[in-house]
Amino acid sequence: MSGLGIVAGGGVLPRRIAETAAAAGRPVFVVAFEGHTDAETVAGLPHVWLKLGQTNAALRALREADCADVVMAGPMRRPTLSSLSLDFRSMTALARAGSRVFGDDGLLSVIVEEIEREGFQVVGVEDVIGGYLAPEGMQAGRSLDAADERDVARGIAALHAVGGADIGQAVAVQEGLVLAVEAIEGTDAMIARAGALRRPGPGPVLVKGAKPGQEQRADRPTVGEATVAAAKAAGFRGIVVEAGATLVIDREATVGAVEAAGLFLLARRFAGPT
Repeated sequence: MSGLGIVAGGGVLPRRIAETAAAAGRPVFVVAFEGHTDAETVAGLPHVWLKLGQTNAALRALREADCADVVMAGPMRRPTLSSLSLDFRSMTALARAGSRVFGDDGLLSVIVEEIEREGFQVVGVEDVIGGYLAPEGMQAGRSLDAADERDVARGIAALHAVGGADIGQAVAVQEGLVLAVEAIEGTDAMIARAGALRRPGPGPVLVKGAKPGQEQRADRPTVGEATVAAAKAAGFRGIVVEAGATLVIDREATVGAVEAAGLFLLARRFAGPT
């Protein structure tokens, strides 16, 4: 069985992928990044530690590990381009991409293209570990009322607007007010920022989903226990994610955390802008 290369960001998802593939008898190799990948991700696994921008070294390590497929998983804190130590391969790819590199999804698409240019097949998380995409319907907690529905509709509309500009995957809405939009800080930090801005009354709703036209094999919107903990701490009342597009990490534990926090978790199809 050909090897699976895992380009690993933070969080538990890269490790879950490695464990699932290894349990099926498939060799795995992890490309880990200093300051981004958790040490626990690579424990006991073949891996290499690199800095962001070392594209040639990453591709060479994947070839030497006899990987045929590559999966990208886990969030990374995006640095400025000027702060990276880019090798010639990275600089060439960025120059070829032009203005696309200024958006997160645009940059990830460039990375996918560069990996495939080398002859690897880039696969999605769900191609390796099934059952993580949120199915449509109520996942935990109470049903939504009319006020919840208004905030969700407002959140979806806001997501389409900012997502079309390749900015973020999540927004926080309270009584029709968009308190915060996810940008470079990531969802959990955005939730904390929205908590500091919340008004009296029922707490905000987190709405999270894919950007229009997003590269589906990289940077899927993701929620898990950490998301729930952040939402509870910030006084949110619930979470709505895009069904069929959002990964729910450790679903049973996440659902249990939602119930314990007194929140709701709903997965819904997000219609396009009208």
